[in-house]
This record gives sequence, structure tokens and C-alpha cells, in this order.
Amino acid sequence: MAALPDPGPRARTKEHMSLTPSTASTLAIFCKVVDNYGDIGICWRLSRQLAHEHGVAVSLWVDDLASFRRICPEVDVAAQVQEVQGVRVLHWRGQDGVFAPGEVADIVIEFFGCDIPPGYIEAMAARTPRPAWLNYEGLTAEDWVEGCHRLPSMHPRLKLTKHFFFPGFNERTGGLLCETGLEARRQVFQHDKAAVRAFLGRFGLGEAELAARKVSLFCYPHAPVAELFQAWAEGGEQVACLVPEGVARDAVRDFLGAEPLPGAHASRGALTVRVLPFVSQPDYDLLLWACDVNFVRGEDSWVRAQWAGRPFIWHIYPQDENLHHKKLRAFLARYASELPALCALSLGWNGASEPEGWSRAWQALHAELPLVEARAASWIQEVLAHGDLATNLLDFVRSLGQTPENQV
Repeated sequence: MAALPDPGPRARTKEHMSLTPSTASTLAIFCKVVDNYGDIGICWRLSRQLAHEHGVAVSLWVDDLASFRRICPEVDVAAQVQEVQGVRVLHWRGQDGVFAPGEVADIVIEFFGCDIPPGYIEAMAARTPRPAWLNYEGLTAEDWVEGCHRLPSMHPRLKLTKHFFFPGFNERTGGLLCETGLEARRQVFQHDKAAVRAFLGRFGLGEAELAARKVSLFCYPHAPVAELFQAWAEGGEQVACLVPEGVARDAVRDFLGAEPLPGAHASRGALTVRVLPFVSQPDYDLLLWACDVNFVRGEDSWVRAQWAGRPFIWHIYPQDENLHHKKLRAFLARYASELPALCALSLGWNGASEPEGWSRAWQALHAELPLVEARAASWIQEVLAHGDLATNLLDFVRSLGQTPENQV
């Protein structure tokens, strides 16, 4: 593996961790899209940050360019190889042919344990020096990941070692993806009321919606959206719900009485529902920053909601035997142990408990919002204290460079 510079005693600061172009390593990420936008969303953020902030030459292999294009309009779905924002993007169509050792990157990441091409693995073993091989795992607050983070796994046949890398919320995990300057940009935007109004105005929000409680809604199809809509419509506070195109399609269609196309909107009681076009990642950040409460799903939007500093409700990706409920409870125990209304609504939203009623659950959360807002702010500082994931990942790769197997 190409040697990375020793960052010295201040290894946790980006000023000393970032690679210069002359010392840049190469890195390949293999991504199979399972959850439409979450998988590629995470890989795209990681790719850009490694390329832009650390000078790493990144190749992103992805099997679903159409989903990729939804979050990055620059992507050409017909191209086999293209460069997008400084990242080499390759359409991964199950290429299982022969790869030369020289085609193998210094660092190889298989995202969520996807099976990378066997020929590429053979080339990894034939490469001198052998690459650092990481399995980038899913984010969870469960305690067991702290014992598995950075664990090695020997290949059963080849002289290769893969290491597990877990994102997480404390110093015993890999941290969260967070690009340099994100927190400062958020604060500037949220304190600029004119900027917030101008951004929301792009989607046609009128004065009544701008003055209402603004809620973004991004969830899986099985969420109890119709019940929540009814609670908002019958409530005493004006709510403007902003829903990306394609999300909660049936419930939104029923509320609108029309197809949920971008720009469509309708009001009933205290609730206005407005359909937004699917936006790029930077604009989605602005949407989260501009809203008062955010409903998010999966992993990528969940993390971005945490950086937004706003109250959020997480719709977790469903797993067999309701294992996702255990994952949800682990996060709530860490994040919301003193926020009973947030916990109750989150559990009900995910089918982990039966709320006494959605109107009552929302009213309880509404009363608790000042405490939730304070927790959202303190949480950002708490998690950032452990460094960002991209920097921590390169730090770990440097530590592997000190072992005999990976010496240059």
C-alpha cells in the first residue's frame, strides 16, 4: 500500500490529516444500491470528501446510475466511466473478468459487505504491496459494534486481510460522515431568515406555509402517514408538510386528491401538504436546515438530520424478526433518554409500540420540542468531538501501514 504521511501528534485535526496531491493514495469503493438513495448517498458523500479534503484519487463503482442521478444530476446514466466532481465513477455491471494488479487501488472499500468482483480480489492478492481492504458496515448505536470495529478477517484462501469499519457515535467507532465547514454553513444559513425564505420560495411556499410549522417528510411506504396527516389537520397549529416526489405516494395522493407530482399541494384543516421535486444532496441539507422538524429514513438522511440541529423522527430500514426495533431502541437510549415524547412517537412511527393516539403523540412532542431542540444542538458537539469518519478511516489505514503485511 502506498505510504501515507505520518500526521504527528495532532492526528485528529484535518489540517494535519489531509493528504496533499503529491502523496495521494488511490481508493476504490464498491456500492450496490439496495435502498434507492441511502447506499449511494453515503458512498457519494464519502467519495467526495476523500477526494476534495484529503486528495485521495477515488474510483466509485456503482451498479445503479439511475438512483445516483436522482441525488447528483451530473451523472450520465449511459456512461461506463465518467468523472463527476473529481471522482471517477464506473458503472458496475457485474464485471467478473480478469483485473491486473496495477488496476487495484491502495485502499478498497466494500460497502455494506457487497461482494466485489472475484477477479478484483485475485488481483488484490497479487498486488505488491497488498491494499488495505475495508468492509464499511451500517451505522448503529448498539454496543456490540464497539468490539467489532477494526476487527480483521482473513481470506479463507488468499493472503488477504479484510477489516471491519463501523461508523458510530463515540471514540470506539469510526464516527460519522461530516465534511469540513458543514456546521459553520448550517449556522449561517439558519440565522439568515432571508436565505431560508428564498430557498423555500423556490418550491412555491406562500406566506401561510412559511409561517407554519414546517415539516419535511422522508419515510418508507409502510409509515403511518395518513394517521399523522389526520392528526396535523385536526390540530391547533398550522403545519406545512414538504414531501419529496415519490415518498408516501398513496397517502399523499389520498390527501391531495390528485397525483403527487412536484408542485402539487392541498390544504385540509390546519395541514398543507406540498410535493417537492427530488433534490440534490446539497439542497436536501438546506431543506433539513430550513424545516422545524424532519422525518427521515434509512442511514444517509438520518445522519444529515443529526447535523441539521433540528428535531427529527427516524424511520429505520425494516429487518426480519423486527431486529430494527432493537437498533432503534439503542439509538433512542443514547440520544433521547430524557425525551419521552420523542421516544414514544419514534417507536410508534416504526411500529415498535402502539401510540395512544397520533394527535396526543404529536401534542406531547410539540410540548417537548424546546428540550428536543436543545438536545439536537448538544448532540452535534458530542459526536463531532470524536472526529469525522473520513479522517478516522484514513487514520486507521495509516495504522495498517505499520504492519509487516502492508509495508511498502
